[in-house]
Amino acid sequence: MGVMNSPVGASAGVSETLKSDIARGFGIASGTYESASRLQRFMGNTMLQKFQAVEREQLHSTTLDLGCGTGWFTRKFAGLEGIGVLAGLDLSPGMLAQARENSPAGIGWIVGDAEHLPLLDDSVDLIFSNLMIQWCDDPRAVLRECQRILRPGGFLMVSTLLDGTLRELKAAWHAVDPDHQHVNHFETDLALQAKVGAELPDAVIENSTIRLPYESPMALAGELRHLGAGFRGAGRRRVVTAPGRLRAMCRHYPKEPDGTIMASYEAAWIYWQKPQEALTGKQ
Repeated sequence: MGVMNSPVGASAGVSETLKSDIARGFGIASGTYESASRLQRFMGNTMLQKFQAVEREQLHSTTLDLGCGTGWFTRKFAGLEGIGVLAGLDLSPGMLAQARENSPAGIGWIVGDAEHLPLLDDSVDLIFSNLMIQWCDDPRAVLRECQRILRPGGFLMVSTLLDGTLRELKAAWHAVDPDHQHVNHFETDLALQAKVGAELPDAVIENSTIRLPYESPMALAGELRHLGAGFRGAGRRRVVTAPGRLRAMCRHYPKEPDGTIMASYEAAWIYWQKPQEALTGKQ
């Protein structure tokens, strides 16, 4: 890990807001995360396939899984030919403990904040970040940090969720509890385009609506809880939601003909290659 100038387990300067809450929530969910991560796997696999389609000679040896969670995709990269120095970075020590326990030796694990990466300038060839950036205070700060640590010619692959995600759940909760928020806020498509365009010229953004089936609204809520992705916004209730209110929400959630439900996720993938000009200027 010398090239990244960060000892395994080092802690970066974490900004305030709800980050400690987020880290704690994901740490609690570390034991159930992988069994519930259907969306995470789909979106990460989309990027992994894109990576494997890239001309591999363009890539060098240092890969960072940014927001690695329990290390599912870090381990995927460890199994690919040509991957040299490999590290996973996450805000949650609990997630990293699970990752370390279930992963082969030789992977570096770093506790850190994506908005204040404890890594050197121009030190990474590939940054892979799957469904992490939406938890950050300022996506622009994360993108700036990624731009800083990437070597010229390096690749950035980021997935995130947009406004409209869990719209069925949001509408069902609004019908029974309109004075409180129950679904996390996500960037609009236009806002994401503006922020990415300001930080990463020529980045490509791909969008898709993903719909996943669940047996019931309670099964959806359970999956979100197992992922550590429950609502943490300022408008949340400060006490446990009453069972009667939960049942009312379930009645308002739209059902499929067979009694199951669907949940919609507005997905976005960001792809960017750092320009080579810096290398050209040195030659």
